[in-house]
Amino acid sequence: MKDRLTRFAILAVMVLVAFVAAQRQVIAADDLDRLKPIGQATGINPGRVVWAHDPDAVEWKGVGDGHWWEGDHLKQPRVDAMMANAVCQLTGQTTVAQAWTSLFRHLNKSRGKGDVSYNAGQKIVIKPNWVGMIYLEGNVNPATYTFIRRQDYMNTSPQMIIALLRQLTNTMGVRQADITVCDTLACLVNEYYDILHKEFPAVRYEDYAGKFGRLKVKTSTLPLYWSSRPQGKTQDYLPTCFAEADYLVNFAEFKAHTGGGVTLCAKNHYGSLARWPVQQGYYDIHPNCFSKQTRIYRPLVDLMGHSHLGGKTVLYLIDGLFSGVHPRDPAPLRMKSSPFNGGWACSLFASQDPVAIDSVAFDFLRNEWPDMVLQDGVDDYLHEAAMADTPPSATFYDPDHATATKRLPSLGVHEHWNNAQEKKYSRNLGTAKGIELVTVDLGSSSKK
Repeated sequence: MKDRLTRFAILAVMVLVAFVAAQRQVIAADDLDRLKPIGQATGINPGRVVWAHDPDAVEWKGVGDGHWWEGDHLKQPRVDAMMANAVCQLTGQTTVAQAWTSLFRHLNKSRGKGDVSYNAGQKIVIKPNWVGMIYLEGNVNPATYTFIRRQDYMNTSPQMIIALLRQLTNTMGVRQADITVCDTLACLVNEYYDILHKEFPAVRYEDYAGKFGRLKVKTSTLPLYWSSRPQGKTQDYLPTCFAEADYLVNFAEFKAHTGGGVTLCAKNHYGSLARWPVQQGYYDIHPNCFSKQTRIYRPLVDLMGHSHLGGKTVLYLIDGLFSGVHPRDPAPLRMKSSPFNGGWACSLFASQDPVAIDSVAFDFLRNEWPDMVLQDGVDDYLHEAAMADTPPSATFYDPDHATATKRLPSLGVHEHWNNAQEKKYSRNLGTAKGIELVTVDLGSSSKK
């Protein structure tokens, strides 16, 4: 009897702890600054984020039903339609060609290069999130370039990249050879490469090791400086393909994160450095990225604001066909929240504003995985980036100079939506500042 009472007492305590934790999550969610935009919205339509949702884009039952990237599990025509709708709604144009012309013109005007579009011969880098293929984590056999494990991990999908490449090459006339797809820390497995290379054989595919037709990442002489000004650390330099590019497309993945809370467009730039984030001798990025403090220096802001990273980015994309929690989940998880209702995320997010797109994805992810995303300090980098000119930490953000010389401007606008049901931001509610979320419903569940 005594043992039973002891077990009952332990169970009661566990239930109480879980209840208190859940209440704290609710309180934390209610404590978020909703509809209080900070920073300066950017883009043709400032602060606009497009969310394309098509439940018919994925026909995969889950682990055991082959792999999500093979066969016809992802419907390429539907993915193409998601990408087309995203760029058109983002720019307010009716055709993909007009949309991309607007994107190029806007970026070039903003960086003082004139009201000009893409010119033949200019180089474009696409930065996917292929963290599931990182060379140090044992998921890829470096001798054969095939998966060992985590075959269904949530990487930026080949099908989404194909949709983007079709727009750039077929519609805008960019030569395949002027496009590089690169994640510096990944070994691009045959399983993905074969899908991409079949349709785009002349595109440059750069990765960590450069085997089997891939190109090995090279380091340029273009430096990136950390605004915390660490001493005695090996100098960071950008990869050559990034340094020589005229434009970047940041193609992140839609994931929560056990350490950082979220891993979206800002953290996607971990793979824009030609070294491991915690590599000995270099500045260790992790402590200040994962810190649960607020109002502190955030190295993600330097990556977002560097003139050859964020400064060259013509479009921010988040592949949300699948989601989950990194590195906990070896395969995607179905999403319980509305409108997913137990289905795959089946989404694509697009924006010209790097702060706004991460803010919107943050809200979706915190609604699904509050235990991860509502950790203290998770959105602190968004506060720092939105107010990079006058950040709460008082950091002088200047990743382009060896000493503090020229402050970064505000990198975009940050706020949280009104509630998870309506998903409305300030501009949706008629104010002149903040984020505007434009929803594109596709597929058989569309109300159109």
